[in-house]
Amino acid sequence: MRRALLLLASLLALQARAATYYVTVSGLGGEPDYEQRFAAEAKDLDKVFKAGGSAAQVYTLSGTQATAAQLKETLATVARSAKPEDDFVLILIGHGSFDNVEYKFNLVGPDLTGAEIAALCDRVPARRQLVVVATSASGGALAALERTGRGVIAATKSGTEKNAVVFGRYWVEALQDSAADTDKSDAVSAMEAFTYATKKTAAFYDSQKRIATEHAVFDDIGRGEAVREAGGGQGTLMSNFTVLRLGASQQAANDPARRALLAKKEELEQKIDMLKYQKAAMDPQDYRKQLTDALVELAKTQQELDK
Repeated sequence: MRRALLLLASLLALQARAATYYVTVSGLGGEPDYEQRFAAEAKDLDKVFKAGGSAAQVYTLSGTQATAAQLKETLATVARSAKPEDDFVLILIGHGSFDNVEYKFNLVGPDLTGAEIAALCDRVPARRQLVVVATSASGGALAALERTGRGVIAATKSGTEKNAVVFGRYWVEALQDSAADTDKSDAVSAMEAFTYATKKTAAFYDSQKRIATEHAVFDDIGRGEAVREAGGGQGTLMSNFTVLRLGASQQAANDPARRALLAKKEELEQKIDMLKYQKAAMDPQDYRKQLTDALVELAKTQQELDK
């Protein structure tokens, strides 16, 4: 009975998650080439996210709007509007710096430190958050941004990788290429997008016959060392965090009559992922029964969605 009540509570929470708030910022480029590249990436994301329909609340700052004051105002607006059941995604594109003490995101006018960005995100009530720092030296921001319930992705493994990065280009591409949806769920998770972008980044350096000067990492448990691959608890949140829905999944998210089914499907997918992570600590018979039950229910739910 208790398990049934917990499942019902999870389903109700998913059904209530009515919106995803996206904030994308393309920071100071310094040179025309970088200015154009960063602005183009932000524009592409703006288009992709707005295609999500009424469930997507999209804010994009670039050019002269990419200031500390404007970012603070935008995040304050999100903090007033978002609910705990909503999702929140912040994507920072551009240059960053690190002085061995703190990270700074380079903006028009005064920069913002990693600690200041974290404090602004902390005010957003959404319990599930994703922050993507696609800048040079972004690894230096990880310690400040880590928090339970927040996945943090950095284009570099430390603040000392200070060359301009290409990770942001491939993060954007991951949300435009259906191949990123490796589990064919009609949605791209944060983990799928991260994996796609890191592979493309490595291939870029190989094709240019250059030593890689960036190594993207993530942390989604709110403590400890950032990693490059899922394991040891890392990756659960990001695997279950839908950054973008595609095709039928996107249509269902914007159809009130089908939204409950989509929520149930996502809850079952999350349950299956959690079972796989907990397998080693579970009784084998109980694990097989729970996994089989969840897979059967997922298949039934998918059939309803496909009608």
